[in-house]
Amino acid sequence: MTSVRVRFAPSPTGELHVGGLRTALFNYLFARKQGGKFILRIEDTDQARYVAGAEERIIELLEWAGISPDEGPHKGGAYGPYRQSERLPLYRGTAERLIEMGHAYRCYCSPDTLDAMRKDQEARGEATKYDGRCRKLTGAQHAANEARGLVPVIRMHIPADGQDIVVEDHVRGHVAFSASQLDDQVLMKSDGFPTYHLAVVTDDHVMGITHVLRAEEWLPSTPKHLLLYRWLGWEPPQYAHLPLLLNTDRSKMSKRKGDVSVEAYRDQGYLPEALVNFIALLGWNAGDDRELYTLEELIEAFSLERIGKTGAVFDRDKLDWMNHQYIQKLSPERLYGLLAPLIAKTEYAGEPPERLRRICAIVQPRLVRLTDIADQLAQFFRGGQDPLDAESEAKIRTPEAQKAFADFWARLQDAPALNPDNFKELMKQVASHTGVKGKSLWEPMRLALTRDTAGPDLALFVEVLGKDETLKRLERVLSG
Repeated sequence: MTSVRVRFAPSPTGELHVGGLRTALFNYLFARKQGGKFILRIEDTDQARYVAGAEERIIELLEWAGISPDEGPHKGGAYGPYRQSERLPLYRGTAERLIEMGHAYRCYCSPDTLDAMRKDQEARGEATKYDGRCRKLTGAQHAANEARGLVPVIRMHIPADGQDIVVEDHVRGHVAFSASQLDDQVLMKSDGFPTYHLAVVTDDHVMGITHVLRAEEWLPSTPKHLLLYRWLGWEPPQYAHLPLLLNTDRSKMSKRKGDVSVEAYRDQGYLPEALVNFIALLGWNAGDDRELYTLEELIEAFSLERIGKTGAVFDRDKLDWMNHQYIQKLSPERLYGLLAPLIAKTEYAGEPPERLRRICAIVQPRLVRLTDIADQLAQFFRGGQDPLDAESEAKIRTPEAQKAFADFWARLQDAPALNPDNFKELMKQVASHTGVKGKSLWEPMRLALTRDTAGPDLALFVEVLGKDETLKRLERVLSG
């Protein structure tokens, strides 16, 4: 049996989209499950849209997500080079072979000619596609065009027999396309670079790709690819076209409608294992209600048969929930290692590291994203001076609250230090002596010390705050 070889083939024309990460992930999971290879190929033939540094960011983000290719431009391999711009002679050879067999031809039509052709077809209510006028140019006509300095493109010659071209897809099943619906696709551009269609077929064959897992939007192109395989006498790979990612309003995810880049999610404080877990369940499930998987567990459970046909909704609230679950599992060491670079960008960067480590551990249950750390630190370092809203201000000004503050302040004066145990004991004594209990005691005390209605365990909070700072904050609400 042929060893499974799959590839992720992004274009370095911008940021890595979460949809692209899902495609890479599904390829990776399938390869690992089957004991095969996962290849990264950079499809950089669109030179007009090439973005410097995009390739490096794609590689960086794949490694960040734990989806490490076995072969690629940064790793090498037996099937390189792994950038299409470095494989141009290979595509030219394939295109010339197709011309010799009569399955492709040179086309000299100018952009103005093509535009006029499209407008005429639209005016007649016809589908817009190339009308084949260059298919039967004579040798003399070719020579005349060359003498005029015209540089042709190379087009594939779609047969006019109206035959059905059938795609057998692991997700979509049996999908038939009529050849009459297909256009004479450009295979080689006038700049000498191939289009996606010629390059992807050539590379997938030469690199021994056995399965192509790619986005649903490429399904209509697959019959053209199957024709090229047939004409060239090559065995096509097996296909699985993945369902679209949708916004919560079920529109297609796009840059115009919100964050779609993996880099943005990383910078917003999402853990790689949470994002990978989340996108794995967009369009695939293991057949049960389980939601949290390690990467190794995803590999074990993954199968093409469990990929769905319908679009998958990208629910940010669900991602937040999942990220929170993963943050709670972090060891204190890894948590602080992840948070330290974020803390370094805040006004609290100069605080003692051991105190910061302790605070990070205390606020861990409150972190939904790593970037929440800045707001969580504020309670500890702003001296309890943040303004309160009118409702909260009223709660700390009631006679009962003021009585409790004064009683606690007096008792704390005589305490040698402040820790969770004696804080709780002092609060019990205050409740017993003043008669202020329960929510009437604890809610104003939290507001007085943290300036917030919610936060970490108050006993842990005051331990970090210390006796002197706690006294200062109480004095502030007593004197105000």
